[in-house]
Amino acid sequence: MTLLKPDSIYLGTGAAPQYLSLKRGNRHGLIAGATGTGKTVSLQILAEGFSRAGVPVFMADAKGDLSGICQAGVPKDFLLKRAAQIGLDDYGFEAFPVVFWDLFGQQGHPVRTTVSEMGPLLLSQMLNLNDVQEGVINIAFRVADEQGLLLLDLKDLRAMLSYIGDNAAQLTNAYGNVSKASIGSIQRALLSLENEGAEGFFGEPALELQDFLAHGPDGRGTINILAADRLIQSPKTYATFLLWLLSELFEDLPEVGDPDKPTLVFFFDEAHLLFKDTPKALIDKVTQVVRLVRSKGVGVYFITQSPDDIPDDVLGQLGNRIQHALRAFTPRDQAAVRTAAQTFRQNPAFDTSQVITELAVGEALVSTLDEKGVPTMVDRALIRPPQSRLGPVSPQERQQVMNASVMSGRYDTVRDRESAYERLTQRVEPRQQQQQQRRQNPWDVGEQEQEPARETRPLPRPSTRPPSTRQRQGVGETFAKSIASSVGREIGRALLRGLMGSLKR
Repeated sequence: MTLLKPDSIYLGTGAAPQYLSLKRGNRHGLIAGATGTGKTVSLQILAEGFSRAGVPVFMADAKGDLSGICQAGVPKDFLLKRAAQIGLDDYGFEAFPVVFWDLFGQQGHPVRTTVSEMGPLLLSQMLNLNDVQEGVINIAFRVADEQGLLLLDLKDLRAMLSYIGDNAAQLTNAYGNVSKASIGSIQRALLSLENEGAEGFFGEPALELQDFLAHGPDGRGTINILAADRLIQSPKTYATFLLWLLSELFEDLPEVGDPDKPTLVFFFDEAHLLFKDTPKALIDKVTQVVRLVRSKGVGVYFITQSPDDIPDDVLGQLGNRIQHALRAFTPRDQAAVRTAAQTFRQNPAFDTSQVITELAVGEALVSTLDEKGVPTMVDRALIRPPQSRLGPVSPQERQQVMNASVMSGRYDTVRDRESAYERLTQRVEPRQQQQQQRRQNPWDVGEQEQEPARETRPLPRPSTRPPSTRQRQGVGETFAKSIASSVGREIGRALLRGLMGSLKR
């Protein structure tokens, strides 16, 4: 029999076939379970199902083993056996349309944004700044806006911080205290971020989010895979980038209510990194975005080891659940099992807490939202096998996919237009040149122009007195008068000493 339906995604079979309704795909979801229990396969079959239904997908490949989606699967005994167990008679293999992305531009097309688009809150989170340092970042953004200075890349932000540091005395009255120590700490944090390789993430051409909403030639949704195996080594950068991306989707996409299928599905792997040591203000922002982005047609699916990793305010909004096995070796593990069991609508046929610890690899507890939006009763199901390749592609296969992509060449060349760094450099260079000239020609004081005042200081009022008729003295005349004056003073002193001497005699 055929288990595939046009309006839903077939997940697997337990007491009955388990489906995720496309109409409820934007009600978010959770894939949880211990390492090695089958979370990646569940993620892969969901991505395949959404793509087949014409829904674009974005997901981060934290371990490098999701790239095989771009290649057709290979018949293997354990895959064919699982298909037979669950009654999937029309099981076959196919590749799916994939676009590879990479913040570092090595394993995919480059992903960039500007410092301004990132904003002070997320940037402060990425730099791990305290409240005082975050305040200085806010001042830098405000001054840049008021003076029309574009903050595109990290060198623009560095130049802006140096500028407000040099003009701290004038800015403090208007914006608050700007200390050299805070600016120095932020500059060191920026240096650390650059050492992690994130410098290339800021700049232009910036990512156009519409490129994530593309479709293949056959109408299937494109699966956008972010290479995150290197990025995951910098957890703050990883979590902040994905949160920024989710926030941008929320800001840019129009309201669509509850469509027949999602506009985009966003998978957040290693989700615990987003909430670990995160300030409450940022968690509140995550909660708000997850709650409201549903009306934009975006479904957000968190992948993590335990539901305990997700704050309750967020966990309560995840209507579709796939729970793989958890191990209960410690009291904390046992508490996590109880928490996971309590998130399901209970099934009287079994003890959910006990079953969670007994699940085999490729087996999961499944509960999704039905057509009326009500959670279905939890069922113990065998997860279906994927149709694309399990495991990573080779570097050659990845490069072939990148070369054939419609994104090839669109983001590869960096564009560096005039921004804060260039504008502030233009202000500083004339003063530096004049200072250098004075050091080189100390006698040429008559021809030196007065150093311009800083732009933050008020300009002097123009004089109302008539201009003087006195002519500027040349260098030679000035030098001669100086010598004559000196000689006259020496002759006067000599006559005075002679006169005083004659009086004494």
